[in-house]
Amino acid sequence: MNVARAFAGLPVTSAPVVTLLTDYGLDDEFVGVCHGVIARICPSARIIDVSHGIAPQDVRGGALALAAALPFLPIGVHVAVVDPGVGTERRAVALALADGRVLVGPDNGVLSLAVRVGGGARVAVEISSSPLRLEPVSATFHGRDIFAPVAAHLAAGAPLADAGVPLDPSALVALEPPAATVVPGGLIAAALRADRFGNIQLTATHEDVEAAGMRLGSSVAVRLASGQTHRARFVRAFAQAAPGELIVYEDANRRLAVAVSHGSAAELLGLAGGEQLTIGDL
Repeated sequence: MNVARAFAGLPVTSAPVVTLLTDYGLDDEFVGVCHGVIARICPSARIIDVSHGIAPQDVRGGALALAAALPFLPIGVHVAVVDPGVGTERRAVALALADGRVLVGPDNGVLSLAVRVGGGARVAVEISSSPLRLEPVSATFHGRDIFAPVAAHLAAGAPLADAGVPLDPSALVALEPPAATVVPGGLIAAALRADRFGNIQLTATHEDVEAAGMRLGSSVAVRLASGQTHRARFVRAFAQAAPGELIVYEDANRRLAVAVSHGSAAELLGLAGGEQLTIGDL
């Protein structure tokens, strides 16, 4: 499948787009090296850094971030590298989605939520031994040696079939979408991740909030698994809360979140990823 053909009839920018999402951080040279590899192979590519602040080895966090960002990114080649299994038998893959986007990364679930957002994978290839990779291949830096060069070649117009060997899309590793449970008087959700402000995103969606009957402006109880209970208010925006006040709100991705106005809910509540809490009547 030719990537340029997959983009036919869809809005595109004047230059091919490659986006990067990793857990590399910005203290080392890793991100810059990936930029350099892409620029040498496809000098016309516009490279967009979605995030390099995913928590180390947090595959689910990377999957959530990629899925949240994808609808707002140009049609292009999207690379996600959160790869605790690098150097093992886990597959490296490139996927053509129904909406024309192409995903490149490890087959560990980090791409799976974005696959759903993009309408499913139409074509998949296994690229661990891709003829488009750099040689020699490091056992610990596949972002540089496999994912970045394959993505750059695809952005430059290489057919997806030339990147690797065919793979049944149904065989791809998939994460289950996080879910909440509506209960009498509220809902039970789990913490997904905290952003740099200490706001905690939860598994509850807009539909869960409606089903639970939560009303803007109402006071609610935030009950932790430890039994500790905090009083909060369900508000629309941070400006509706006083400094230091605990609030519950719908974030930009329409998921329920917990925050402290001018503070950190992560520090106040001490929630770990996956930990459950109940939000409901006082």
